[in-house]
Amino acid sequence: MIRETIKVAIADDNREFVSIIQEYLAQQEDIDLVGVAYNGEEILSIIEESNPDVIILDIIMPHLDGIGVLERINTLKGKRPKIIMLTAFGQENITQRVVELGADYYILKPFNMDVLASRIRQLASTITIQRPAVVAQAIKTRP
Repeated sequence: MIRETIKVAIADDNREFVSIIQEYLAQQEDIDLVGVAYNGEEILSIIEESNPDVIILDIIMPHLDGIGVLERINTLKGKRPKIIMLTAFGQENITQRVVELGADYYILKPFNMDVLASRIRQLASTITIQRPAVVAQAIKTRP
């Protein structure tokens, strides 16, 4: 049985960190790195050209930050990639915002590479056709 590989793209302005992730992912037989971006504008081009299954996205980047990338992804047509957000510091208001914008998972740096690979596989195995932009709230009815 031939198993499809998971197409992954990375967006992070820390080139040394990206290099470490690239080396690790190259050792994973079921993961294919289809693009590397060092700013938000570059990752949007990679998404359109390569249609990755999962994007590893840093929050703080030049030209367009991770939140801006999420906002733009939400306007794109077609299959939406799963998003793993990365950040060096966890601020609750930022975390809440990226979740509202549709991030599927949030990882604080530094992290274990095996955990990252595990999350990529978990997210790639769950299929979302279209994500609602706003979570609906229950409507109270009168008795």
